[in-house]
Amino acid sequence: MVANLGYGALIITFLICLYGISAAIYGALRKAPAWVDSARNAMLLTWPLVTLTALCIIYLLLTGHYEVEYVAAVTSNSMPFYLKVTALWGGQAGSLIFWSWLMSGFASAVTLRKWDRDREFLPWVVVVALVTLGFFLSLSIFVENPFTRLWISPTGNVVESMLQPAGSMLFTQADGRGLNPLLRHPGMIIHPPMLYLGFVSFTIPFAFAFASLVTGRSDDRWIRVTRRWTLVAWLFLSLGLILGMRWAYDVLGWGGYWGWDPVEVAALLPWLVGTPFLHSVMIQEKRGLLKWWNIILVTMTYASVLFGTLLTRSGVLSSVHAFAQSAIGPLLFGFVSIMSIITLILLIFRGRTLKSEGHMNSMFSREALFLLNNLLFLALFFICAWGVLFPIISEASGLIGQVFPSVAHIFTGQKITVGPVWFESTTGPIWLALLVLMAVAPLSAWGASTAKTLSRAAWKPAVAALVIAGLLFAAGIRSPLALVAFWAIAFVICATLYEFWREAAARHRTHGENLLAAFWLLAGRFRRRYGGLTIHIGVALMAFGVIGIEMFQTETQGMIAKGEQLSLSGFTIQYDDLKLFPTPDGREVARAELSVFKDGKFVTNLYPRRDFYTESQQSMTIPGVRSTLGEDFYVLLVDWQPVSSSGATFKIYHNPMINWLWLGGFVFILGTLVAAWPDREREVETGRVTRRREAVVSA
Repeated sequence: MVANLGYGALIITFLICLYGISAAIYGALRKAPAWVDSARNAMLLTWPLVTLTALCIIYLLLTGHYEVEYVAAVTSNSMPFYLKVTALWGGQAGSLIFWSWLMSGFASAVTLRKWDRDREFLPWVVVVALVTLGFFLSLSIFVENPFTRLWISPTGNVVESMLQPAGSMLFTQADGRGLNPLLRHPGMIIHPPMLYLGFVSFTIPFAFAFASLVTGRSDDRWIRVTRRWTLVAWLFLSLGLILGMRWAYDVLGWGGYWGWDPVEVAALLPWLVGTPFLHSVMIQEKRGLLKWWNIILVTMTYASVLFGTLLTRSGVLSSVHAFAQSAIGPLLFGFVSIMSIITLILLIFRGRTLKSEGHMNSMFSREALFLLNNLLFLALFFICAWGVLFPIISEASGLIGQVFPSVAHIFTGQKITVGPVWFESTTGPIWLALLVLMAVAPLSAWGASTAKTLSRAAWKPAVAALVIAGLLFAAGIRSPLALVAFWAIAFVICATLYEFWREAAARHRTHGENLLAAFWLLAGRFRRRYGGLTIHIGVALMAFGVIGIEMFQTETQGMIAKGEQLSLSGFTIQYDDLKLFPTPDGREVARAELSVFKDGKFVTNLYPRRDFYTESQQSMTIPGVRSTLGEDFYVLLVDWQPVSSSGATFKIYHNPMINWLWLGGFVFILGTLVAAWPDREREVETGRVTRRREAVVSA
């Protein structure tokens, strides 16, 4: 009954999407506001209906309806309440419903805003949102149905079907297979929702950009309307990536936070396009430049969101994050292609109306440096996309060898992958250049800025950063690449703090306020700018952690008997004991007990372990970590012998400065919140000014 209710709500929502799309297009073309309002109301109706569908799935998960195939695949009796709820996004079918629920929520929220000044945008925003939502609902209805039930046919075979086959009966079972152990980490409770929120909310800026193309409006109104939506989308996406890095560090046993896994890179791609879009829209707002460029960037962001979804769910890539093989891959690829081609056609058609209103007068101006920032981010995007797609392309190239036998020895059709070394060597110099740009660009001026004025503003923080690099050299760091990277990081922090001081000092001289009060008032008045500069400090701190682990990480592995020791980077572990025991939730745990010494002195005990889940026949490695602000000492239990043999194999990592990555992530998110935080007083005043202008015009 509950499964039928949820499935029925899903079908009704899909039909409402089709109606809303048709009504919006008809209303826009016929200039019939009543039809547009009807489409808007249809959009508002989708969220409660998809909510009903999601609640039905959660009820089935909580009550153990194992006759439903999805419930049997992702839950079990031993799972706690919170994991059964989060199992909604723990599998392919449920995650698509969760995606649709978020999409319907954002689409409904954007229609609740006042549309008095942007009435012509409304129907086309509705069309884009409902087309996207309707497509994902169609995947749930026709391809990945979360309400499919298990039936036993008269021949004894188990059949998956929504409707009861003739002569069959429900396949009842006492327990399910349970959630993948890797998804039982607390980080997975919030990591996928944050990532999905980032993915979904980028649909809104794209919808407004699409609407501006259709209506022919060449001003920057669509950018101003979606500014906060874009920041919120970027915030969620960034938070999702940071939480994913923490999950990988705690669970996957890589000894690090990022392994250039294909699905990791696929989730990074929208961020690599969304970030330059955030910078580029400021150029259009301030200088009236790059109008067509911003349309391209937001379209690429929307397309890369769907592209990442395709790679995660198609099964074409091998990844610890990816879902199983599925038929939705070609459908997603077709949808991405169609939406991108339509937008490109509109962009070509409206090209004349998107001409820039001014010119770049100096290569040292802020807009020129922001454009360089854009190009560097796009270089990262295409490098990462190529690295992800190369295994697919190399395997598909076998078709060329079959068609042209003379070149078959070149195009062998073998799947060739690229690893972390390739990604790091190709992207590393670009990340370094971006750090330098983060320091220099805020010091430049809009419009007219020369090399002389820029160097006058930048030389003090550059010299301060050079002094810091010199101190690190004196402290024993001899790697030229590391010293250059640390200089760039220090340059960003020094330049940002110098900018804070310079602006606060100017206000202090003008208004007589103390520096702290002047800074606080400036930050409150110019939240977007000061939030962005805080983000730069967060990125620099994160880069400090990245350099520490990428250039100074050490590791070793060895098998030792009880009482024996293994040493690395001044640390020594002593293997004291190994305990094997079952747990009430169905795990079989092997936990080692270690004593840790640093420079010969005892510092702590660590308990690395391996958890084997009997339901799913899968295991999970939990490291033992001794963590300080300066370093992590990270130990994995790799293997062990029977208790009588008393031997165990451990893998040890020394990760210097890794915790600066998490500290920088906190500062990064704080800066984004500051930039996105609404300023009610300024918005009210802006509204008053707008109304006065409109009154004057009408008079």
